[in-house]
Amino acid sequence: MHNKLIIVLLLFFGFSFASAQNSQILITGKVLESNNNLPVEYATISVLDNNSKKPLTGTITSQDGTFSIKTNGTNFYIEVSFMGYKTKAFQNFEIIKNTVDLKTIILSEDNQSLDEVVIRAEKSQMEFKLDKRVFNVGTDLSSSGASSLEVLNSIPSVNVNIEGTVSLRGSQGVQILINGKPSVLASADGNALGSITADMIDKIEVITNPSAKYDAEGTSGIINIILKKSEKKGLNGSATLNFGVPNSNSFGLSVNKRTEKFNLFSQLGFGIRTYPDTRKSINQDLLNNTTINSFGESEFDEKFSNILIGTDYHINDNNVITLSGSYAYEVEDQSSITNFNKSDGSNTTTDSWLRNERTEAKNPKLRYELQYKKNFKRHEDQSLLFSALGSSFRKDQFSDFKNNTIVGDDDDFQQKTRTDYTLEDYTFKLDYTHPFLEKYTIETGSQYAINSVSNDFAVSDFINNDWVNNPDLTNIFDFDQKVLGIYTTAAYEGDIWGLKLGIRLENTNLSTVLKTTNERNESDYTNLFPSIHTSYKMNDNFSLQAGYSKRIRRPGLRDLNPFSNIRNNFSISTGNPDLQPEYTDSYEVTSIHKIGKASLSFSLYNRYTVDVVERISTFKNNVSLSQPENVGTNTTTGFEANGKYAPTNWFSIHGDFNINYFSRKGFFEMVSFDFKGNQWATNLTTKFKLPAEFDLEISGDYRSKYKTVQNDIADNLFADLGLRKKILKGKVILNLSIRDVFASRIDQTTTTQPDFYLFNSRQRGRFVTFGVSYGFGKGEAMEFSGQRRR
Repeated sequence: MHNKLIIVLLLFFGFSFASAQNSQILITGKVLESNNNLPVEYATISVLDNNSKKPLTGTITSQDGTFSIKTNGTNFYIEVSFMGYKTKAFQNFEIIKNTVDLKTIILSEDNQSLDEVVIRAEKSQMEFKLDKRVFNVGTDLSSSGASSLEVLNSIPSVNVNIEGTVSLRGSQGVQILINGKPSVLASADGNALGSITADMIDKIEVITNPSAKYDAEGTSGIINIILKKSEKKGLNGSATLNFGVPNSNSFGLSVNKRTEKFNLFSQLGFGIRTYPDTRKSINQDLLNNTTINSFGESEFDEKFSNILIGTDYHINDNNVITLSGSYAYEVEDQSSITNFNKSDGSNTTTDSWLRNERTEAKNPKLRYELQYKKNFKRHEDQSLLFSALGSSFRKDQFSDFKNNTIVGDDDDFQQKTRTDYTLEDYTFKLDYTHPFLEKYTIETGSQYAINSVSNDFAVSDFINNDWVNNPDLTNIFDFDQKVLGIYTTAAYEGDIWGLKLGIRLENTNLSTVLKTTNERNESDYTNLFPSIHTSYKMNDNFSLQAGYSKRIRRPGLRDLNPFSNIRNNFSISTGNPDLQPEYTDSYEVTSIHKIGKASLSFSLYNRYTVDVVERISTFKNNVSLSQPENVGTNTTTGFEANGKYAPTNWFSIHGDFNINYFSRKGFFEMVSFDFKGNQWATNLTTKFKLPAEFDLEISGDYRSKYKTVQNDIADNLFADLGLRKKILKGKVILNLSIRDVFASRIDQTTTTQPDFYLFNSRQRGRFVTFGVSYGFGKGEAMEFSGQRRR
């Protein structure tokens, strides 16, 4: 009897459990967005009680937009929702064999809801670290579909003009890194940087005084864009078409496809650009009272095409490999005509001639990179990074020069030049970061950079109906430089105060050879580059940073190569194979303020430089010869102010002001070059969001006059203007930019010495460009049509 009762109870509970299982209802479907019918990942599926409106169960969609969920409810309805899209509710549905198949669900954008979400969402915020400022990209930017250049424009001290040129605290000499290293994506060729969208970016680091972790080679600052580990956002892309006067006609296509394992990116571009140039010069011999004046105009045409392709492969959550490459091909044509006049002491023209130039060049460029990054489970900031970056460049150039005599007894004269130039660069980098005890971090790593250049330059004169090689102006110059760097930094970073110490050891091996004359210069030197940074956070709106670093500026090919162009036979600029590097001790104290909707920073800095490189001009037979020399020391003390203020959502203003006082001390060839001076520069950029989705940008620059060892550099005042219009919900953007609106940017240099006087002037003129950009996939069209090639 007892056993029978147990069997009956088991049968009862088994039947009840089976009935409960059979009563569960399976709900399935697939969610797509309305614009491009792409899957919506992480959409929320909610099953709610019809009476109480309380949720019974829920789930999210997978990568392909599908979902599957079970419920025990009998009186329920279903909601499908995703941020920025209208929620869909299903109350009338069929249950067939305990299954509800919602099939394909299309979600349409909810602009009003999206605006509310953006306002309420996590805001992008700036953190103050020891040697940098870190801008964490919040959902207010990452959900907007903006490009990385748009994000950069949101950061205090950083400005991006309407053409995409990035400046840091008013200076354009900024190095852009991707994940802490040079990258094909950050190359100046093309607009690959603009193809990175905000939702791919985790944070951006702004470094104005780099620590020992970074290359000791001088730069005005570093911007490091750190990408997220993995994104699953589908297809993004944009196509741009530009027209300009002078010629600035180009087409570009950028495509980015992200999946669970791969991030594929590519870019294609081609076009033609023209750069006009107007030059004036005066060479005056004060001893013999003779003067040579020249006035010329030239036009430089560049036809270019480029392609970039690459991929990030996410092996797993902690390991990713990046492989990318780009190829560009440029064809250059340059023509110029210059009028020369020679006069005597009574200002009478004794000789006059025209010099015509025709130059053609072909430039293939190749750039490639491999990167491996490993993150560790132990700590989110512990990482190992290896990268290898290579590039090659070749220039095959031919020039023809003709002198046609107008006044005087000189015969007509012809010259031609040939240039075979090759460059190869390789950079290998290994970095390891190890956090410990919560507030301490050690970084260590190494870098090996190889730079190899060969410049084969030949000049021939047309004599007696035959081309004769000119041995005084013909030579092959080889430049080979290898730099090995090893560094270690240690940092403590508390909630209020922090300290970071670093040391970098660099060995430089440099070899130059003039092959025709077999003149060799070898140098091998090792330097220590220490750095120290500290910060103190008063509160969320006020912080102090202080830093010291030692920097180096190594002479490059143009500084060392003794042969150069003969465009103007009376104004020759050459290099100096004996040139030594500059060394700078850089000190800086910065206060950073946030006052309401304004961000301000004020910096005091001091730089002491030894073996300062200055160009020295000598004069003989009306010919000025300029070459760089190491001339003494320079002490510069300056003040810099930078501010960004956005009182409303339709108006913002960004300004930089920099003034410094310098003291030069040195001798060259028994002549003292001691002197003192100052210079200052300011930039003001205003941006307006106008009705009908128009954006207006006006920028003005002023750079004061200043002195060098021999020269007086004239001041400069110029303005740029940009206008942007969004249409089709931001999928299409129209851009109009005008550089140097008033054609007032003229570079003038005057040299006054006891026995000669020199004047040189150069003007590029006004550039007007109109562009249209179309964005497809998720996100908007690129806000910027790309940097003007320089």
